[in-house]
Amino acid sequence: MRTRFAQQSRYGLTALLATALLTSCTNSSGVAASSPRASSGSATPSETASPSPSPSLPPLPATNPSAGSEPPTAPPTGRPSPSKPAPPTPPASATPKPPAPPGTSSSVVYRTASGGRTVALTFDDGPGPATGQVLDLLARYGARATFCLTGRNATAYPATVQRIRAEGHRLCDHTVSHPQPFAALSHHQLEYEIVTAKDMIVKAGGAGTAIPWFRAPGGGFTKDNQQTAAANGLRPLGWSVDPRDWSRPGVAAIVATVQRELRPGGVVLLHDAGGDRTQTVGALRQLLPWLAAQGYNYDFPAA
Repeated sequence: MRTRFAQQSRYGLTALLATALLTSCTNSSGVAASSPRASSGSATPSETASPSPSPSLPPLPATNPSAGSEPPTAPPTGRPSPSKPAPPTPPASATPKPPAPPGTSSSVVYRTASGGRTVALTFDDGPGPATGQVLDLLARYGARATFCLTGRNATAYPATVQRIRAEGHRLCDHTVSHPQPFAALSHHQLEYEIVTAKDMIVKAGGAGTAIPWFRAPGGGFTKDNQQTAAANGLRPLGWSVDPRDWSRPGVAAIVATVQRELRPGGVVLLHDAGGDRTQTVGALRQLLPWLAAQGYNYDFPAA
């Protein structure tokens, strides 16, 4: 009896242990199935959080290793490029001069237009009281000459300017007021003297008055005044013979200097104004027949 009871008890205990073991295994499988590692459809917050995407940047341009001197082009910024500052304006003294009209040279001329056995007689500083006597002598010997007029004297003697033109002579610009030393004048001053004198002479001479030359007072030529003259259609005019008649050395001295220094194609400097020109007129009375005897023809300076 006791043995049968013991067997039943053992069988019951065994069943209980088996049931407990089965329950334990079942629970363990459920936990494993619900574990994050075992589930393919779930993840931990640290796994589901994606890193913040980097901001989109424009691609850098490809660089050319062989073009080391060329920096890569910067990507556009959406803003206009700042404009470059304008170059500084050069001072007035550095302002380039206007080009001379076609055919006008800025070099100083010292010879006649045709060369050969010719002479160009030129008279400075007029018109003046002696200009009429000079014109009378030139007409007597059939001579032609060039008169270098100041603007002030042209305005004071317009009828004489017109007579010079009417008798076949030519005109030259000799500044407004004959300032000296002319080479020391500023560009503004010399430009006024040259350009204004030209306008004054044209006004005195009337319509169609031509002025091919400019002569600097005292021969004070500079690159600046030569270029300014040429830019206004005036060829700078010098001379090859200067008897210094303005200093009144005497008629004989004036005549002797011209006869000694004149060469074919020469330009003679004389004066018909700016002081007492009695000696010049007296010397001209001797020089005109002498020139004819030497076979000289009268011409104008080269232009």
